[in-house]
Amino acid sequence: MFTIYSKPDCPFCEKFKQVCELENLTHVVYELDKQFNRSQFYDEFGEGSTFPQVVLDIKGYRLRLGGCQESLKYMQEQKLCCQV
Repeated sequence: MFTIYSKPDCPFCEKFKQVCELENLTHVVYELDKQFNRSQFYDEFGEGSTFPQVVLDIKGYRLRLGGCQESLKYMQEQKLCCQV
């Protein structure tokens, strides 16, 4: 399952969410100022991290994929999607 840390009006966030929906991939979206604040975001991902941040949860392990481009690259390499 993909966990997407998103913020409103973010085109890269929307792109990644759309790919997940088009490919029918299980995902959950956490929105800035709804489920977390900016301080919590930086504590988790580091100062200067951009939106979205994507984490892949596999059998109890959390693999941080990074931002939109890094996450899409990972998905293509793993043959999880073909939409970019």
